Amino acid sequence: MSTPINGQKIANQLAARLSLRSPQRESLDILVDLLEQLNLSQDPDLQHWLSVIGQQHPSVKDFERTFPSLCFALATGVGKTRLMGAMIAWLYLTGRSRHFLVLAPNLTIYEKLKQDFTLGNPKYVFAGIPEISQTPPVIITGEDYESGRGVRLDYAVPMTLTADLFAYESAPHINIFNIAKINARDTKKGAVKSSVAKVRRLQEYIGDSYFDYLAELPDLVVLMDEAHRYYASAGAKAINDLKPVLGIELTATPKTTGAKPRDFANIIYHYPLASALNDGFVKIPAVATRKDFRADQYSSKELEKIKLEDGIHHHEYVKVELQAYASTHQAKLVKPFMLVVAQDTSHAGAIKTLIETELFEGRYQGKVIEVHSNQSGEESDEAMQRLLAVEHDENTEIVIHVNKLKEGWDVTNLYTIVPLRASASEILTEQTIGRGLRLPYGKRTGVEAVDRLTIIAHDRFQEIVDRANDAESIIQKTIFIGGDDADIPDKKPQIITAPSCLDMLTTGKMATQDDRDIGADLRGFKNLVGLGNEQRIKVAEIVLKVVEEQAAKLASSKELSKEDVQASVVRRVQQVVRDNPPMQSQLDLRGFENLVGLPISDEEVADIVYAVTGKLIELTLDVPKIVVLPTREVNYGFQDFDLQRLEKVNFQPVSQEILLQHLDNNQTTSIHWAGQDAHEEQLDNYLVRYLWDKDEIDYDEHAELLYKLTGQLITHLRSYLSNESQVENILIYWQKQLGEFIWAQMREHQWTTPTDYIGKVIQGFDVLKPATFTLAAGEQPRDFRAPITDKRAIRQMVFKGFGKCCYPYQKFDSVEGEWRLAQLLEDDGDVLKWMKPASGQFRIEYQNGQNYEPDFVVECAAYYLLIEPKRADQIDTAEVQLKARAASRWCGYANEHAKNNDNKLWFYLLVPHDAIMLGRTLSSFKSEHSWT
Repeated sequence: MSTPINGQKIANQLAARLSLRSPQRESLDILVDLLEQLNLSQDPDLQHWLSVIGQQHPSVKDFERTFPSLCFALATGVGKTRLMGAMIAWLYLTGRSRHFLVLAPNLTIYEKLKQDFTLGNPKYVFAGIPEISQTPPVIITGEDYESGRGVRLDYAVPMTLTADLFAYESAPHINIFNIAKINARDTKKGAVKSSVAKVRRLQEYIGDSYFDYLAELPDLVVLMDEAHRYYASAGAKAINDLKPVLGIELTATPKTTGAKPRDFANIIYHYPLASALNDGFVKIPAVATRKDFRADQYSSKELEKIKLEDGIHHHEYVKVELQAYASTHQAKLVKPFMLVVAQDTSHAGAIKTLIETELFEGRYQGKVIEVHSNQSGEESDEAMQRLLAVEHDENTEIVIHVNKLKEGWDVTNLYTIVPLRASASEILTEQTIGRGLRLPYGKRTGVEAVDRLTIIAHDRFQEIVDRANDAESIIQKTIFIGGDDADIPDKKPQIITAPSCLDMLTTGKMATQDDRDIGADLRGFKNLVGLGNEQRIKVAEIVLKVVEEQAAKLASSKELSKEDVQASVVRRVQQVVRDNPPMQSQLDLRGFENLVGLPISDEEVADIVYAVTGKLIELTLDVPKIVVLPTREVNYGFQDFDLQRLEKVNFQPVSQEILLQHLDNNQTTSIHWAGQDAHEEQLDNYLVRYLWDKDEIDYDEHAELLYKLTGQLITHLRSYLSNESQVENILIYWQKQLGEFIWAQMREHQWTTPTDYIGKVIQGFDVLKPATFTLAAGEQPRDFRAPITDKRAIRQMVFKGFGKCCYPYQKFDSVEGEWRLAQLLEDDGDVLKWMKPASGQFRIEYQNGQNYEPDFVVECAAYYLLIEPKRADQIDTAEVQLKARAASRWCGYANEHAKNNDNKLWFYLLVPHDAIMLGRTLSSFKSEHSWT
């Protein structure tokens, strides 16, 4: 590629031609400014990149990947795809890159991206750029890459606008793939399924695998749409293996997914939804309910029916307002639709039937479409086409979508959302409201109904309003990165990264404090491989990686001393040293490229293996990886009984007016009409259907008891109400409280069998990873025996000076508990080594899938201990006891494994803080505080 020139001038031209909005323009300018200072290459100095970027954008702490990758976090509706096109155009026109890989997380976005990058499409991302019009991009997709498109000159020449045969060689090549294609192992029907992803297999038309072809390109840039979806291990590894020169991540939610989401460390620009609202780039979200409405008095089924009716009322109201606006302003007519978010496929089917047959005399028959997800979680082709066509389909009034909405389906004519069985936190996210935030006319019109997205949320009205007014709400939150708040100190904290003692002693790695090497007391041990011999250090690092690979096959680290295991590790390390990457692609061997041809004999390699594995056995605390899951096969039922305390039930009969409250400014307005409450033919069913929704109640098993109890309650209501209409009014408006009145007494007469659990040891030990700690500004690591004057500040401190800890540095959450226990562990003669386990090292499920990680893991001469120091007044709380029970169960499975492999047994100790004092021994704790 030629030397890049006129970068800022080209960016200015692109911004004008593509009519970029300010956040899009600011994002492009950031990229331009950085790449004017930094060169793209397949072997970048990541620390240099981070240093340069950090001076201007301190929010970027890490790239999250093995190549420079920057996250541009733009709110839904601002235009991430257009920004993607602008960045590709700039990289191509400045000569920095000609090859691009655009990744989509699902089929909806994949199909949308293919359309947006297709010449002639109304939303073509390069429209108005003459240089690209003269040399149209070659588009390669997951459907046609096998043919050689993008590789062979004679296959696909873009001659639509040029007769130049060789323009193909200079045109930009844009690969558009669904991330599932990168790892898909599908093969021809009837053939044996390969263990190698299809895109990584040899293609005869290419002469190589397409994956390897991409990985060998010297200028590949990867663009990740909805980047938060590419942090799973398989997808992340595949992207790393492509070795691009640059990654550009685009998302509205720059957080990892899963149970413990965290902010991305590479956010270089953030434009949150609050800013988009303030700047008028998206619709105004509002939440709707009825005036004086008591949602807690309805069963879920009745509430759903009322919400659907009100949603349709609002839909029809908006339809009229849009027609009036189009006529008044001679604008295009926008046909709105209503979105209903269902829980599952059967729920969606029931809703569709309800709308088409019962509501409004069936006037919506044939106007409702039902969208399901297939078994893999991706939308089916048919469903995807329906979603993409809804902006133009005159016949579709209502879309029922199952469960959580997919990113990428962003339409301009969604005006009403009815979320069913959803929590406030699920509703008030960009995942839900983000689907309808795009403005049909490109900007706000000043007409409320045209500029507003309304959420029908009778049952969550107060919660949503409260959340919208909370500083952490995505509506109100204006600071995402940069600046200070109550959770961020005035001065930037320091970062300490500490390799394990094993890593430091065998490879010479140093702990760092804000990227500066710092010393650590390693208890007098000498480095095993010689600090002055870089080659031997590299071999030692490879030994640890190979052992990590082999650990899944070993019952404990002690097995590394077995002759056959030693021989296997030696052969593997020798193979890596001789062959070098990329032949050993299953190992992460970045940084070892210079090993080929080094004067290191097989005998020297074997000596290093023996030394490193010996020290690993000495310094590793063997924590087995155990999968422990409940079987959830619980038997339960209810004894026969009569309702008590009926005299306490004295509810009185309860305006049907829709109240709307804007979430950005709390302005209220209302819509009036005659309501249509849902009715049951048999009064008992109001309560029976409510109780039926309880997971513990099997209708077939408990129907007789349910009708008996509801009958007793209705008899009581009739005793003080004057007519059946008042009884029905009470059953409708006070349904939840009446249902809960019955349910509370049913639970008093419930019997249950205990849950059984299953567990399996899947790995005997693991090689310890480096630990990272934050340290308050101006602080230095302090000796763990030095007295602490301000006990409240202990969480901001980092401690050193240990003699038995597997890491040279540690942090503690409490003084009387954790800090004092660490001193006791160092003094106890029976303790061999200890550590605070890293996040993810344990998988101990204790309640509804929640994970528990004990505070300390200790190896003594005769046994292993999991120790949880806890405030004395919290020992008997339900959560602590649930965790203790789960940890004890974990120890049981670990002990089965230990007995089969001649290892030490495990015990779980729950120790009150006031029992932890110097002079106590672990043996006394074990006898007094073992949880059984």
